[in-house]
Amino acid sequence: MTSSAEIRPAPRFHYAWVIAAVTFVVLLVGAGVRATPGVLIVPWEKEFGWSAATIGIAIAINIFLYGMIGPFAVAIIERFGLRASVCSALLVLAVGTSATSLMQTPWQMMLLWGLVVGSGSGMVANVLGATVAGRWFGQRRGLVLGLLTASSATGQLVFLPLLAHLAVDHGWRTVSFTVAGATLVLVPLVWLLLRDRPSDLGLPRYGETALQPVPVLTENPAKRALRGLAMGVRSKDFWLLAGTFFICGASTNGLVGTHLIPACFDHGIPEVTAAGLLALMGICDLVGTTASGWLTDRFDSRKLLAWYYALRGLSLIFLPYSFDLNFYGLSLFAVFYGLDWIATVPPTVNLAGKAFGEGNAALMFGWIAAAHQIGAASAAWLAGVARTGSGTYTQAFVAAGILCLVAAMMSLFVGRRPEAEVGMHPQPA
Repeated sequence: MTSSAEIRPAPRFHYAWVIAAVTFVVLLVGAGVRATPGVLIVPWEKEFGWSAATIGIAIAINIFLYGMIGPFAVAIIERFGLRASVCSALLVLAVGTSATSLMQTPWQMMLLWGLVVGSGSGMVANVLGATVAGRWFGQRRGLVLGLLTASSATGQLVFLPLLAHLAVDHGWRTVSFTVAGATLVLVPLVWLLLRDRPSDLGLPRYGETALQPVPVLTENPAKRALRGLAMGVRSKDFWLLAGTFFICGASTNGLVGTHLIPACFDHGIPEVTAAGLLALMGICDLVGTTASGWLTDRFDSRKLLAWYYALRGLSLIFLPYSFDLNFYGLSLFAVFYGLDWIATVPPTVNLAGKAFGEGNAALMFGWIAAAHQIGAASAAWLAGVARTGSGTYTQAFVAAGILCLVAAMMSLFVGRRPEAEVGMHPQPA
């Protein structure tokens, strides 16, 4: 094992940027796969006669597992390594999405799009970005995390318009094979280029000169993840961060990411055009979340979160009225809302690191992200129920907007704890 005190000259080009690029592509494809059911709701309704509420159950399972797998994914990566863990997840996604072309009943949809795809995509979610940023970057970590987080928005930008065209022109089964092929192509790329830690290549983290020792981890991944949860539930900061992130999930991929296309369809806007709106959000979020990472390196993360949630809440309250302004009103919403779609991730990870220690940041963010996906799953299902019962999404959009304003207030209380609590959180073994 190399001593952490050993000093190495900084390389002119650090391999950390290769790791970041590979991770960006993996997260991009993973986010595109997870978001795919959003373009399939209408085709499934037409072919199988399933209601939005029924389809919403499968999407809710998908989103729930996308988040709940997160802390276990961190522990699995710590135990078995980045390369093996990511390749295994991509293979699960390839098998699961291709098998969906054969489904005929709701329970098969829930098993494949819900359980299998949700589990696989959970391994290549934002916790992967947090892990890579923490392992490979001593400097510019917020910026890198912002870029990696933005890849999920870019996944929508790249995938959703194309998938919507495929669904309309060639049927939804072509969509299943397309996303399966995209994940399968990544496996050799990840195997060849991804490495676990800088010390594997004899390098320090980017921006540092001392090599980091490789921790020897023999603890069962499930036990490690549950130990992190036990540490979190004793902390007020954990509940505040998890609560705000629950609302974040409910107001983003659970609601808008899942139901914007059918909501547009209800107002006479074609599916491909609606998918274009999500792509526009993806462009805006690529800018907004990258900027959020830069801002997180420089400003109070609590105030950043308060601004993000407040602006998102106002945009969601405006959304039902934007349909009356036709495509131009929706475009205004897409830009305004898209700028902070997931800009909340970099400051949330930063606050988790301050609350629980840098060594625990990725694991604790995994549990906080699980709350995000519980909120997203709840919104995906409840919004479908609302549309089935009332024929409109208005109540769901306005309620999510009000919740975002509540989250803005909650964010300001993170980190305000008695001095006796400071330093109470142990570093990982």
